[in-house]
Amino acid sequence: MSAHTKTTEWTDEKVVNNSGNDLVELGDEVTFEATHFGVRQKLAARIVQFDRPNSFTDEMLKGAFQSLRHTHQFESTAEGATKMTDTLTFASPLGPIGYLFDLVCLRPYMTSFIRKRNDALKQLVESQ
Repeated sequence: MSAHTKTTEWTDEKVVNNSGNDLVELGDEVTFEATHFGVRQKLAARIVQFDRPNSFTDEMLKGAFQSLRHTHQFESTAEGATKMTDTLTFASPLGPIGYLFDLVCLRPYMTSFIRKRNDALKQLVESQ
């Protein structure tokens, strides 16, 4: 979890509860606290799929979303590097209003968040 918090410093993200250790395993639960859209929020998630070293998926247990599922896939490249692909599916509450918020605000924000976090993760991994 330390890599996660190191790569989300601009949101002041912190792990406030973790059922596992620093490396995730199937069934681990973690609660994060972070600031998004100027609001301090908590999000609890569980690792629901784990196929080391190929992929893992976490799903929101509690948080501001109606639903959130995040799959991380890893594959080796011809150059010997690792390519990580994130697939994030989410929905806001409040029916049609939430759907409109997702389209106009949340999708661009989450795309930017994941890209920025992954850039920071790449720098962290390559510096070690």
